[in-house]
Amino acid sequence: MTTLDTPAPADRAARLLDRTLAGPGAGRTNYLEPKGDPGFFGPDSMAWKVHANPIALAIGGVAAVILELAEPRVRSGVWDHSIFRTDPLTRMQRTGEATLITTYGPTKAAQARVDMVTRMHARVSGVTPEGQAYTALEPELMTWVHITAGWGFLNAYRRYVEPGMSLADQDRYHAEGGRLGRAFGAVDPPGSVAEVDAWFDRMRPKLVPHPIIGEFLHIVSTTSPLGLAGRALQPLVVQAAIDLLPRDLVRKLELPANGLGLAAAKPLLRGLALAAGRAPGEVVRQAHARVGRRLA
Repeated sequence: MTTLDTPAPADRAARLLDRTLAGPGAGRTNYLEPKGDPGFFGPDSMAWKVHANPIALAIGGVAAVILELAEPRVRSGVWDHSIFRTDPLTRMQRTGEATLITTYGPTKAAQARVDMVTRMHARVSGVTPEGQAYTALEPELMTWVHITAGWGFLNAYRRYVEPGMSLADQDRYHAEGGRLGRAFGAVDPPGSVAEVDAWFDRMRPKLVPHPIIGEFLHIVSTTSPLGLAGRALQPLVVQAAIDLLPRDLVRKLELPANGLGLAAAKPLLRGLALAAGRAPGEVVRQAHARVGRRLA
C-alpha cells in the first residue's frame, strides 16, 4: 500500500525523469521571477500543457532526432559538431533543459537561451559525405528541426496522455510554437497540422536511412542517468519513439521494430505519463507561481 507521504513507484520514476530532463543547468534559471512575466508562451498555452509531461518529451524527443538524422545535412551537423557521440547524457540533458527554459522560463532567460544556441549554430557548417554543403542556420534545416521537435512532443503527448485532443488544440500548439521557431531561424514555420503534414511531404524524398541513426538509437537505448531502472526504461522509450513515426518512414529508414515488446510496454509508459501529470515538476510549478497560477 502507498501512503500519501510516499509516492507510488510510477510517481517517483516520473519525478526523477523530470529532474533528469531539466538538466544540471536548470537550477541556474530563476523561474519564479520576474513576477507576472509569461515568457514566450504563458500559462494558457498548449506548450505549457504539453511540455509539462516528461514522458511525452522523452519519447517525442527521440522521434524528433530520428527524423533530423534522416536528413543528411542535419545529420552531419549534429554528428560532426556536437558532443553526442562522446557525452550523450550531457547532450540529451542540454536539449531537455533548453526545451524547459524556452517554454517556462521568463522572457529574458528564454531569449538568452535562444541567443546562446544561435551563436553555437553559427559556427556549424561543412560538407556531408555525399557532397552536400550545409550550414546549421540554413532556413530549411532550422525549420525542419523546429517542426520535428514540435511534432514529436505533441504526438507523444497525444499517444500517451491525451488521445482525444481536438484538431483545433493541435493546430493551436503549432501556431503558438511559431514564435520560438522564428526566434531560432525558421522561416514561416507551419501553424497547423495540415501545414506540418505538407512539410513532411516536402521532406520525405530527402530522408534516407543511415548507420548513424542506428548508432544514435543504440546510444539512447543504453544511456541513462537513472541507474538500472533508467537502463530498463530507455529501450522502451526508443521503441515508443519509433512506433510514433509514420509507418512509411519507419520502413524507408529501415528502423527496428518490436511490436510485441512495445505492446507490453505501452501500459507502463501510459502509467508513467499519467503519474507525471499528477505530479508536475518543479520547473512547471515555479513557472505557474511566477504568473500567479495555482496548480492542483
